[in-house]
Amino acid sequence: MGNGSIVLAEAKPINWRNTLTIISVAILVGTELVGVSWAAGWALGGIFQLPRTFSLAFEIAGGLFGMVLLYYFVRAALKAEPIRG
Repeated sequence: MGNGSIVLAEAKPINWRNTLTIISVAILVGTELVGVSWAAGWALGGIFQLPRTFSLAFEIAGGLFGMVLLYYFVRAALKAEPIRG
């Protein structure tokens, strides 16, 4: 393609069954991951009898950690169940 034109690959159709599966699993697993991580932060704050500010910091850090785990879970799920194709 010496004339500078760009060739785009044709987009494959969306596989709606895989898409629905990924969304459903992300909701289920995401709720569990974020909930458990948040609760672990709350429990650590209670076990060590930390002030409310530190306990909230643990809860927020746990919730963020759960969201990061969910991100990597969805990435792995998309490799196993591709949405396009």
